[in-house]
Amino acid sequence: MLQLQVLRQDPQKAKDKLGIKNFAESQLVDKIIALDDERKKLQQEFDINQAKVNSTSKDIGALMAKGQKEQAETKKQEVATLKISLQPISEKLAEVEKQLHDELVKLPNLPADAVPPGKTPAENIVVREGGSKPQLYAGAVPHWDLIKKHDIVDFETGAKITGSGFALFKGQGARLQRGLIQYFLDFNTAAGYTEYHPPFMVNEASAFGTGQLPDKEGQMYHMPEDKYYMIPTSEVPITNIYRDEIVKSTDLPIKMTGYSPCFRREAGSFGKDVRGLNRVHQFEKVEVVQIVHPDKSFEVLDEMVLHIEKLLQSLELPYRILRLCGGDMGFASAITYDFEVYSAAQEKWLEVSSVSNFETYQSNRMKIRFKDDSGKTQLVHTLNGSSLALPRIIACLLENNQTEEGITLPAIVSKYTGFDKIS
Repeated sequence: MLQLQVLRQDPQKAKDKLGIKNFAESQLVDKIIALDDERKKLQQEFDINQAKVNSTSKDIGALMAKGQKEQAETKKQEVATLKISLQPISEKLAEVEKQLHDELVKLPNLPADAVPPGKTPAENIVVREGGSKPQLYAGAVPHWDLIKKHDIVDFETGAKITGSGFALFKGQGARLQRGLIQYFLDFNTAAGYTEYHPPFMVNEASAFGTGQLPDKEGQMYHMPEDKYYMIPTSEVPITNIYRDEIVKSTDLPIKMTGYSPCFRREAGSFGKDVRGLNRVHQFEKVEVVQIVHPDKSFEVLDEMVLHIEKLLQSLELPYRILRLCGGDMGFASAITYDFEVYSAAQEKWLEVSSVSNFETYQSNRMKIRFKDDSGKTQLVHTLNGSSLALPRIIACLLENNQTEEGITLPAIVSKYTGFDKIS
């Protein structure tokens, strides 16, 4: 959630920044400022009348001590009248504060200066590429044919058990997924991240805190009776570990990693671009999250990008890093870098990770703060990244490493699976 002072300091700059994100309702900035003006006016009126109540109440005690009961009774009537007048002010103030909050949460985060303008993924900027695209043999096929041939992922039985878009991994497919999860966690903990195994459901406050609510209700599986949401990523529960807390500045940065299944409805998804593992309703992912000092967040962002890049390099996959344009960024993000790996069989790039800096947008919602050297309380900055999302990584590992004799796995992967070939 944007901080009010950011909008008040330079409303036009805020509108211009919202324009880079292609947010069509920039007039909300003026509405929010007007509501804040009204809130301040009501608060001032309430405070003046409350001060009168307090002052007059003190007078009553003094008059009673002097035995001036008649004058004290008159003052009591004044206090009663003042308290009655406070009620409608208090109610109006609460109403305006709710309106202000409801409008403020409609605004996405403002993009950082480095974010390029643009409306579509075609306008994202390629920062750099790495690895080599493989030359496949003449009979190479996409992963949805490979998984059937080698009997390692079963979508038909997954659909019988649950529904379309749910995969059943088995045999070497299950071991491959489990091995990758363990490797990703080991890679992250070796870099100083503390591992967490979070709940896979969160309450409304947690979903609101990281920006899933009210922006992404339709993408999450919801249990209305309990008011719980299945998590779309472990970023949600892990970042909320520090919700409503003041952390020590000496504890920053706080580096966390965790594995979880991720649940996404992906309403309306269809077509060849979502075949096989390209898009599913439940998938496994390892996440990295950092809570940092505001002065360090862009330095940390660069470090996290390099961390993910090294992980992809170890998998021997061709990749590229994109800086997303304003129109392709998430609601809560100030800047995002996407990682894509090249699928040789599909002849296309597939997104496997996003690394984002949210600045104070999430921490303002969650009230995660720290005290600076002067003792002043400030909001931290939060960052997160996929490290990594498994379905498309598995798809590319299968496709790019297929041979006529089987699928040969990279050395680091075979170390964790216990086998070096799927045949």
